[in-house]
Amino acid sequence: MSTTNQFSLSSAGEDMNAALARWFDHLAEERRMSQNTLSAYARDVGFFFDFLAEHLGSAATVAHLQALQPADFRAFLAMRKKKGASNRTVARLLSSLRSLFGYLERAGLAKCTALNAVRTPKVPHGLPKPLSIADAVALTDELEREVETTRAWVKARDAAVFLLLYGSGLRISEALALQVRDVPTLDGEETLRITGKGMKTRIVPILPEVRSAIHRYMDLAPEALSADGPLFVGVRGGSLNPRIVQLSMQRLRAALALPESATPHALRHSFATHLLEAGGDLRTIQELLGHASLSSTQIYTEVNSERLMDVHRNAHPRASLSAPAAGASHLRLVASNP
Repeated sequence: MSTTNQFSLSSAGEDMNAALARWFDHLAEERRMSQNTLSAYARDVGFFFDFLAEHLGSAATVAHLQALQPADFRAFLAMRKKKGASNRTVARLLSSLRSLFGYLERAGLAKCTALNAVRTPKVPHGLPKPLSIADAVALTDELEREVETTRAWVKARDAAVFLLLYGSGLRISEALALQVRDVPTLDGEETLRITGKGMKTRIVPILPEVRSAIHRYMDLAPEALSADGPLFVGVRGGSLNPRIVQLSMQRLRAALALPESATPHALRHSFATHLLEAGGDLRTIQELLGHASLSSTQIYTEVNSERLMDVHRNAHPRASLSAPAAGASHLRLVASNP
């Protein structure tokens, strides 16, 4: 894929580039998509138009799009699969194209129904991999111990980031986007206002332990942090790079013999899973995580499915009719946990 400016493709005709620019503006300004999502859409659509230019023998125009057949889209997807694209990648490519073609039709620029005949491949249903409560506590305890031992501001910074991810369920991008002025004082609000995906804001609680860790890091920072500057900074100044946080987690993972699934994002999964295990309701957890749809939050119920089955087997009064003595305790458990 080759581009000549922010979103102008050498493989697309002049009228098509004008339409693409308007679509891209729509995604950025009206849909308020993140830069990472915009880049993914631009990349996917760029692949498609590069294919079309070779397939058609010339830069693709709006008229070309209207004349496309299902076989053209299938040929494109077959080409991407031949180059190693997984079903998940193919599904994302189709999603990007459907977004573009849907916009073109709504804007009255082009209509192509051929894409509707192309099926999205099945994508394996992955589940979040949270840490156990014991591992999450061990991780945060180790961070606290390192700070107390070394008093290094970098250790204090990393401790504050990880405690924030686990204590408030933030995405790493949300934590690193915080500014100093966003942090409540030690005796102030017990909440944070977070700007998440799609520039949507939400209020999340901040535990006293987490707030104290953040202020300890701020006190230890070698240079005064500007109120309107980034909260978490790197050793060379500027916003902390997510890769540094990932490397810090790798070091802790090795030190504590944690599984490979122990990543910074796993702390967010752990936050949701542990709240659910403790009786939190899905709607509340949805709000705390900033999920637009409840279906995104419901995946955490699947993480707990095995545990829930154990609880059912042990707690339901008809699950152990062969053991009357145990049945009485099961009844008491059900009564105490309506």
